[in-house]
Amino acid sequence: MSYDTQVPPAAPQVMRNGLGTAALILGIIGTISGLIPLFFWLAGILGLIALILGLVGKGRVKRGEASNKGVALTGAILGLVSLILSVVGLVITVTAVSDAVDEIDKSLKNTAPKDPASKAPAGDAGKADKKGQGLEDGDSSVYDDDLTVTVSDPKPYSPDEYAMGHTKGNKAYQVTVVIENKGKEKFDTALVSLSATAGKNGVAAEEIYDNKVGKGFEGTIMPGKKATITAAFDAPEDAKNLTVEVNPGITYDASQWELKIG
Repeated sequence: MSYDTQVPPAAPQVMRNGLGTAALILGIIGTISGLIPLFFWLAGILGLIALILGLVGKGRVKRGEASNKGVALTGAILGLVSLILSVVGLVITVTAVSDAVDEIDKSLKNTAPKDPASKAPAGDAGKADKKGQGLEDGDSSVYDDDLTVTVSDPKPYSPDEYAMGHTKGNKAYQVTVVIENKGKEKFDTALVSLSATAGKNGVAAEEIYDNKVGKGFEGTIMPGKKATITAAFDAPEDAKNLTVEVNPGITYDASQWELKIG
């Protein structure tokens, strides 16, 4: 009696190509992310994962467990490229932020009023900015970018019948404000603001608007040039002083002039 002793054929081995494919996909996305500003962090994460998966996938190919050697190798290479791009992006970002901070610091320093101990400009002896106390009529507030603001002695003003900001029974006073640009950069007057308070209680002194005053500064002051306006403020009848504040812009410190009236 004979028996059939044939052994059935072994089932074909299933290739485990998933890690190589995943490495390729993540490597492509990581490389693209590395080319986009501020996405260096994503490139670093995806690149590291792609490199690890690609190397593991290549190991599977070597052991005969996978058949996509080229895909796994390409994924690992792209993962390494992503990591390099992430480092470059990080350096560029840190450098850009550092430069921006330096520019902001420089801008704030240039727009701060000068040290009161600094020498007053020629022709303005005794009229330098007095920090810690109010400026007087004719005094100049000089900033580090050589912008100079001067407010004149107040004079009585007669608003017209259509004036806004004037209350019947109050008195009106006008002042001349001069901004001179002694620096090297042009100065935009768009953000210049004026305000005032009057009397010992410091009540708000409304700015008066009519056909002669209240227009404010306009345009740009070029280096070596100046601009002058006349502003008028409404003060209580018994007020003896008028405090005028001028702020050249949001990056500047405001300066105040203590002016005698009445």
